This record gives sequence, structure tokens and C-alpha cells, in this order.
Amino acid sequence: MKVLFEGKEYDSEHGSFFDRGSADSFYCRAPNPHRGGVFGNSGPRLNATNQEDVDTYMAGYRYNDMFGEKKEYE
Repeated sequence: MKVLFEGKEYDSEHGSFFDRGSADSFYCRAPNPHRGGVFGNSGPRLNATNQEDVDTYMAGYRYNDMFGEKKEYE
């Protein structure tokens, strides 16, 4: 699935850099650009190695901060 955000189209497929940024924001985790590593369902965790991947992850993080929800911990 594609998401249009900040004038750019991002791949939001499960485990993508955008998806992982969004998930880290949802779970109130500090930014740590990576993809995959979702309980083995989207392959091994791979850290971002270039600026484009970091930017995509951070866009997902900002997207969830602006439009998503946050997990409520008791």
C-alpha cells in the first residue's frame, strides 16, 4: 500500500522503513531507523544504511505522530 505524505509517496508495506517508523511512534519508542524484524514475519531486522532509508523511516514516524494513535500503557 502507498501513502502520500509531505508531498511524497511512500511504500507502507508491513515491515518497510515507513511502516517500522510508524510502529515505533505508535509504541512510543525512540526513533531507530530500520525495517523488518517484526516477530520474524517480515524478515530479519535491517538497520538503515543510507539517507533515503532514514528519511523514509522518519516520515513514517512523523506520519503516525500527526495522524495515528499511541499505545496506552497501564
